Amino acid sequence: MAVTLEKIYQAADAIAGRVVKTPCRRSRTLSTITGADVRLKFENRQFTASFKDRGALVKLLGLTSKQRKKGVIALSAGNHAQSVAYYAQQLGILATVVMPRYTPNVKVENTRQLGAEVILHGTGLDEARAYTQELARDRGLELVHPYDDEQIIAGQGTVALEMLEAFSDLEVLLVPVGGGGLIAGMAIAAKGIRPSIEVLGVQTERFPSMLQALEGTPIQCGTSTIAEGIAVEEPGCHTLPVVKEFVDGILLVQESTIEASVLFLVEVEKTIVEGAGAVGLAALLENRDRFRDRKVGLILSGGNIDLLALSSIIQRGLARSGRLVRLSVGIPDVPGALAEASRIIGEANANIIEVRHQRAFTNLSLRVAEVEFVLQALGMDHVGQILESLHRAHYEASVLDAPAGDPPSSE
Repeated sequence: MAVTLEKIYQAADAIAGRVVKTPCRRSRTLSTITGADVRLKFENRQFTASFKDRGALVKLLGLTSKQRKKGVIALSAGNHAQSVAYYAQQLGILATVVMPRYTPNVKVENTRQLGAEVILHGTGLDEARAYTQELARDRGLELVHPYDDEQIIAGQGTVALEMLEAFSDLEVLLVPVGGGGLIAGMAIAAKGIRPSIEVLGVQTERFPSMLQALEGTPIQCGTSTIAEGIAVEEPGCHTLPVVKEFVDGILLVQESTIEASVLFLVEVEKTIVEGAGAVGLAALLENRDRFRDRKVGLILSGGNIDLLALSSIIQRGLARSGRLVRLSVGIPDVPGALAEASRIIGEANANIIEVRHQRAFTNLSLRVAEVEFVLQALGMDHVGQILESLHRAHYEASVLDAPAGDPPSSE
């Protein structure tokens, strides 16, 4: 492998002062929640809100004058696209970016605003990849690969240099894995500086391509994930051998835990991450005993999450934890009954934010209306107290289903 610790240090020198040296901080609250000693690397605070800035800039700085003059082309579902577009603009290089049609609008528009020509093509990365290669040949453009490139790998490895500079005693790194560019670079750097460190990759259960490639089994992936930034079905030819040599294992995490981790980071760290950026915390939450009392580094690799998706995650998380709840209450179909039920709920210190009632679609008595209350509560214990108050007043009341999947306990 041509990428070495020395080349990663050279990459760090090349991008110094051009990319953000993002904060590395210990999280007291997440340490308490998980039982590990948690240190966070805030790569979501790069200019384009992703670690991809590092590799993209290293690659672009390494182009010849002839390559710069012809321009570059990239294939990306978002973060790599924005990084290539931004630094190409900074260096006066024309950039073309091919994105699958399903790419979140926020990433498409951000890439256009950064000066790149954006072409939406194909329903998935395979169709977009073939078209990208065709355009590169036809236009004579230099391909800037999102992960399978030695300069890209070297650039991403600078994340580990900064983490170990800030926390030289780190025992574990939990790294998001898609095609493998980030973990390949970080593993080479981390093992070169601290050979005893454990480097573990994290993938979503729906896209376990790197794990399957390591095991030599057929790659079988799902169709969608909240962590679309690591929804890669084909590990790189350069990255896979590095992962085999330097990485200690791959952990898989559930979609519901990724959602809960995004919400934890909003609430606890007051920072916004996309699904791929939260998988390290998800792995920690799902494997607490394994990492208890160990010094664990998490990479918040990106923060480019669609606002509608973030809103849904927050609402679903509040519902799962009992802070947002739907109650079905049967009330007598007489004047004043709705006001009385509302009074009882209010006296139980719940805030009513929505009320719906109907008479047709119910199995209750003909003279009883079914009312659905959407409430803000303090958690499931508080919800139980609200139900008890309604039952004491002889109301039929029950909780309507919350979204499937229990959140990880904070205990």
